[in-house]
Order: sequence, then structure tokens, then C-alpha cells
Amino acid sequence: MSARMHSAGAHPSQHVDNGERLDTAAAVLALLADRTRLALLQRLTEGEADVATLTAACGAARPSVSQHLAKLRLAGLVATRKDGRRVVYALKHGHLERLVTEALSVADHQLGQLPPHA
Repeated sequence: MSARMHSAGAHPSQHVDNGERLDTAAAVLALLADRTRLALLQRLTEGEADVATLTAACGAARPSVSQHLAKLRLAGLVATRKDGRRVVYALKHGHLERLVTEALSVADHQLGQLPPHA
């Protein structure tokens, strides 16, 4: 899966098989389908952050956050850099920021369509 996902960063002028393109898009959406990963990505739309900040933002246990960040990093969706002893995470590209924002906008729209609680 991760090899396919890295091909998503290919230059648009390069020909990519539509089946491979759909598989890669589905893999990205599958990663976003997890609540914790989506919360991590939502926080990263605000700017880079370390594991402690991301743990506080998503409310999951630190080991779980680290595992989710590893999956996102291996998929090529987040980048890391060292800041002293801390590892700082950031979204790899603006497309992902827009995707997360749009997914949350769809959720807002869906929630607005729900009848009020009685």
C-alpha cells in the first residue's frame, strides 16, 4: 500500500494508470477513516506539532498516537523533522490539508441535516 501511496506524489504530467490512481486515493481515504488519525491531521492543518501536542489535541494515549503517526509517515502523508530531542510533525502537502478540511466540512453539513434531539 505505501509504495502505491508514494506514487501519488508523482508529477501530474506523468501518466498514471487510473486503476492505480483510484487504489491510491482509496488507501489515503482509508487512512483518514480512522478517528484518531483524522484528529491528528486536523491538528496538523493548524501547523506543525510534536507528539505531546498531538496527544493532547486528539485525546488518545501517547503510544496510540505514536503508532498512528508512524502509519501516516510511512504512507507519505506527514513529514518529520528534529528539533533538539523532539520530533516535529507536519502535513506533507496542502492537498491533504484541503482534503481534511473538506471532510470536516462534509461532516458539518451532515450534522446540520440531522433533526434536533427531542
